[in-house]
Amino acid sequence: MDILDAAFMQRALLAALLVGITAPAIGIYLVQRHQALMGDGIGHVALTGVGLGFLLNTSPVWVAAAVCVGGAVAMELIRSYGKARGDIALAMLFYGGMAGGVMLINLSSSGSNANLVSYLFGSLTTVSQQDIVAICLLAGFVVVATLGLRRQLFAICQDEEFARVTGLPVRLLNLLVAITAALTVTVAMRVVGLLLVSALMVIPVAASQQIARSFATTLALSVTIGVLVTLSGTATSYYVDVPPGATIVLMAIGVFLVLTALAAPLARKRALRTADEERCTLADTADEVGV
Repeated sequence: MDILDAAFMQRALLAALLVGITAPAIGIYLVQRHQALMGDGIGHVALTGVGLGFLLNTSPVWVAAAVCVGGAVAMELIRSYGKARGDIALAMLFYGGMAGGVMLINLSSSGSNANLVSYLFGSLTTVSQQDIVAICLLAGFVVVATLGLRRQLFAICQDEEFARVTGLPVRLLNLLVAITAALTVTVAMRVVGLLLVSALMVIPVAASQQIARSFATTLALSVTIGVLVTLSGTATSYYVDVPPGATIVLMAIGVFLVLTALAAPLARKRALRTADEERCTLADTADEVGV
């Protein structure tokens, strides 16, 4: 049977495509801010939303999105205002989110540990039509925010003080980064899983940085890598019957290793080209002054 003949695979591939776009699109800002593990922390908090969704007999995706946004805002406020005790507060938030999710899903009549595993590691067969609607809406907001405000977000990620001096609403933009990261976790949890979503935010960006020389190129290449690994990983999991989340992340790591291996020769070629250009410039200058 062709992969597109199955309705659940059509939904899974669409979800994978959206994950491949949104995760690197927000991940590039998290990497710039040295918050590469923020997605992992939000994933812990999202588990409480999933458990609450089952307890209330409503969509776990929407409830997880709301809980994730609240957790991400709390994380950003702790980062901004928390001093010596900030790391302890974040640890309690992360572990409390995980424990709360396990407790709530076991208290619900419609949830079980099997449901929990599908959210933790991703599952192709459990992506419903209702999930697709929620994922499309959330992914649309993330793409509009991360691409439409890329100059402003890049500015605050590089130098908050300079961005504040130029008149940018730094606090609001910081909250926007946190919220879009939270929504991306919600988008990705059905395909990659909550425990692996952070990897998809970081690894394509890290791979792109091996060969890209500008922010725009890094962003474009990161999204391209994200789309390629999510679609190919989802298809591979269908044909080989392996976990989709693990397959996608391992493929992303493979791309990172390949680009890392290519980075050294490319760097040497650039260095030689730069040296040649400098020698030509010096020679032209010498000719002009008659040396």
